[in-house]
Amino acid sequence: MQGGKEMVREMRWIFVMTALAMAFVGCAHSQRPESRIYVVSESTDGVGSALGSGGAGGHDCNDEFKQCMKRCWDKRYPWPHNKPQSGWYHERCEQDCNRAFNECEDEKQKEEAEKQKKLKFSRMDEAIDWIRGHKAEVAIGTVVIVAGVTFVLATGGSGALVLAPLVL
Repeated sequence: MQGGKEMVREMRWIFVMTALAMAFVGCAHSQRPESRIYVVSESTDGVGSALGSGGAGGHDCNDEFKQCMKRCWDKRYPWPHNKPQSGWYHERCEQDCNRAFNECEDEKQKEEAEKQKKLKFSRMDEAIDWIRGHKAEVAIGTVVIVAGVTFVLATGGSGALVLAPLVL
């Protein structure tokens, strides 16, 4: 009989320890933000000013390719080229400039992926602080994820920059 009471005591102890561990782990995660609108800034001044028309980082890879082809073609030597010479030289310019174009596109994709990483936060105050410090790098309509809740960067009725919950 003594062994049964001891086993019950051990089981209670295990149960209490498990309950305590679950309580601490349950409280360790951050709370999800409420689905309400958060004011980031009183104005939208400077939002998106670092974004160029060509995408991430302001690079327009197509334009850079055209400029590369022009530079390459303008430095051809000897002058003048005849038709047979022009063919192989044009191919060489295309190969060189295509390589530069692909590097540009890869760089844009990396920048975009890095930006997407930056726009995931565990707490709302972190998100608001980051956006305030990087207003030039974001645009109206940018999706921001805070503790698993999706928000969109928008303008309020008074012209304020806000994070509004994205409702699908």
